[in-house]
Amino acid sequence: MSLAEHLTELRSRLLRCTIAVLVLGTVSLLFAKPIFGLLMRPVLDALPEGNRALVYTSGIEELNVLMKVGVYCGIFLTTPVILMQLWGFVSPGLYPEERRFAAPFVMFGSIAFILGAAFCYFAVLPSMFKFLLNEEETLALEQRLDMARLRADDALRFLRIGDAERAGVLAKETSEALRATGEGQAPAPELTPSAAVELKARLDGLGKLVDAASDGFDGSARGVLRQVVDKRVEAVAAYGRQDYAAASESMEAAASLLAGVAPTRTEELSGLWKLEKELAAANALHEAARWTRPMLTMHEQLSLVLLLILAFGVIFELPLVMALLGVVGVVRSSWLFKYQRHAFVVCLIAAAIITPTGDVVNLSLMAGPMLLCYELGVLLVWMVERRRARNAAETGITPVS
Repeated sequence: MSLAEHLTELRSRLLRCTIAVLVLGTVSLLFAKPIFGLLMRPVLDALPEGNRALVYTSGIEELNVLMKVGVYCGIFLTTPVILMQLWGFVSPGLYPEERRFAAPFVMFGSIAFILGAAFCYFAVLPSMFKFLLNEEETLALEQRLDMARLRADDALRFLRIGDAERAGVLAKETSEALRATGEGQAPAPELTPSAAVELKARLDGLGKLVDAASDGFDGSARGVLRQVVDKRVEAVAAYGRQDYAAASESMEAAASLLAGVAPTRTEELSGLWKLEKELAAANALHEAARWTRPMLTMHEQLSLVLLLILAFGVIFELPLVMALLGVVGVVRSSWLFKYQRHAFVVCLIAAAIITPTGDVVNLSLMAGPMLLCYELGVLLVWMVERRRARNAAETGITPVS
């Protein structure tokens, strides 16, 4: 075939690939929304509870995102067709015994692409987005604070059902756990917890404590409880005026009145109030630590996820592409062995560029498969050359080096 005929053949095969992408992409548009939700699952799982949502910044961004999902799904589903057309383009230059590798090439090429995409989705994306969207210290603080809050709520429930002793024990244990992990202590110098946040949490805790304690008191204590509620109302008014000192003083007075209602419960009620104050301080510290919060857009996250999935799919195709080049005679195993160290450096640089994070784990998850695929490709090229040499020896034809 002449050069013009080769270009005509290439154009016809590219046209077939384009038609296949358009057809399968159009079908994928019907399921674009659930497919997009599946692709974004690693991103949403890495976001904090209550903030697991993606935003769009223009009226047509969501539509554009769904259309992009359809196009990329069409490319993904067209992988067998693309590989088949690629093999059909290079097969005229192969020996007849080499052309029978067409079916294995298409099958294993499709499987390799799917394996690469699956490896990226299940192994790389979850760890990458957890590293990007969560600070380890802040996440640990949030988990311990949630546990302490649950235990404090259980202590209030024991008080509500009349088991003040058990409530006091649980409050003491929770308070000791908070101090042991540092949440109830003074904050770090670089963190400036908001007084408003802490006092708001104290007001909520005092209200829960009053509600739990009032169920166990008889009518004789109703007058004192009324004074407690009045003091809390004063604290709320002072909080609204941003007079935080007066609000704190009113809450302390309310807690003292509440603890003195029943002499047998004074210690337990004081312990519960102390726990509520420590939880408020820990909550303010947590809010100060989370002064940056993610607000992710649909388009940017989809582009990042699709880029990585396609990159890993192509990386897992590397051994087959190298084997195909070896079959055609473009590369030789001796040359690949000679520049093996250079290939390692190139793989590490490429992994560092593609990987959006700077941690060693995600870099290894990208560079490791690239290096393994390169070594597997070298092995396949060597096997192709061995087979070609053996066939040439049987037919008495010396292979071209």
